[in-house]
Amino acid sequence: MFFGLSLKQLTKQQKVVIIGSWLGWALDGYDLVLMLFVISSINQLFFPSNDPSLSLLATFATYVVTLIMRPVGGAFFGNFGDKHGRKNAMIITITGFSLVTFFTGLLPTWQSVGILAPILLIMIRLLQGFFAGGEWGSGAVISMESSPKPMRGFLSGFVQSGFTVGFLLASISFTLINFAFHDNEFMEIGWRIIFFTGIIPGFVALLVRLKMDESQIWMKKVKEKKISRIPLKNVLSNKDNRKRFFLSLIIMTGLMFSYYISIGFMPTLLENYVKLERQEVANIMIVTIIFSLIGHLFTGFISQYIGRVKILTIFGIASLIIAIPSLNGIFTASNTFEIALYSSLLVFFVSSGFGPIPAFLSERFPTEIRNSAAGFVYNGGLLVGSWAPLIAITLLSYFDKYNITQYYAVAITIIIASIILIVGSKVNPDTRDVDLE
Repeated sequence: MFFGLSLKQLTKQQKVVIIGSWLGWALDGYDLVLMLFVISSINQLFFPSNDPSLSLLATFATYVVTLIMRPVGGAFFGNFGDKHGRKNAMIITITGFSLVTFFTGLLPTWQSVGILAPILLIMIRLLQGFFAGGEWGSGAVISMESSPKPMRGFLSGFVQSGFTVGFLLASISFTLINFAFHDNEFMEIGWRIIFFTGIIPGFVALLVRLKMDESQIWMKKVKEKKISRIPLKNVLSNKDNRKRFFLSLIIMTGLMFSYYISIGFMPTLLENYVKLERQEVANIMIVTIIFSLIGHLFTGFISQYIGRVKILTIFGIASLIIAIPSLNGIFTASNTFEIALYSSLLVFFVSSGFGPIPAFLSERFPTEIRNSAAGFVYNGGLLVGSWAPLIAITLLSYFDKYNITQYYAVAITIIIASIILIVGSKVNPDTRDVDLE
């Protein structure tokens, strides 16, 4: 109801901008999560090994390579967006993104081309990370620059929820494909079809973006000739901007670490360590993703009333408290319903802090460098945060070897992430009253 009322308050062009940004972020979630779903199934196709843990680590390393490349894309396309317009950057990133997702489904396997298979996989995931890194910054910034100030918090949560909706669509696609292609068929063709479908949301997003107007706030700076020649340089060379950058980076590091050890690692955790069937995992993920979606909308909305950093602090503390009991529940539950319940509880508190982030990062930096700074900071959190699954797998293997209760391995990483987020929230000022012009 509130969402419907909110949309009615927006002009037609504002709606186009918000939906265009949301769709791009949905495609990002779709692609990244598809990779998470198929990792445990196809790791032997690209990294065959007698040691399943080693093969899984190698495949996850490829996934991490994608995430590490994102800050490069964020910096490059952020700089481009500050110089040449947010809309132009978004058209390029969604086109590249969609094509790379599609071509992932065409990759040859180890059995066909040997060592060339993992090399090609790594190369295409590097490209994916590059375009994905540029996607968030331009979309988040143009959305917030086009949003009425009183609605900025809620629309921030809505734009960010696009990633979670992409995750939901990926879960549904995975469920349908897994149902249609069993075992060997899935390994041969099923996983490829999943990536082919990524071209559809990308094409829709491109059509919407072609109808978008450029950010009026950015256009005003162009007319005033206040556009920097090298915006990215100004992010780090100016003392005040540099301070904002690194303080904001603490928050994003905590959030990224939290996300990729909770919802990002959940499919692998459930299939490889809780020992659930692939279909059960997909069903549980659909439920947990809905809770994450609700969380993004909720935290974005509430941040408009109590402040961006305060809601981050609250959810950081909640994650700290919920980590051990929820993971204990996941590992000791007697049925799928209980596992879904504990997984949803964990994901809701650990991943929901992203809701106010598009607003917070857009409000944190001036227009001339907003795209560069926001995109770089957001993706920069992945430089540490993206390692969370690898750390968890290593700890899980170590704990198993020495007979230590395994769920503590994941709980430890969530607790570390929560502490980083809480610290980041405390050292940053609130931004909800900032005017973006």
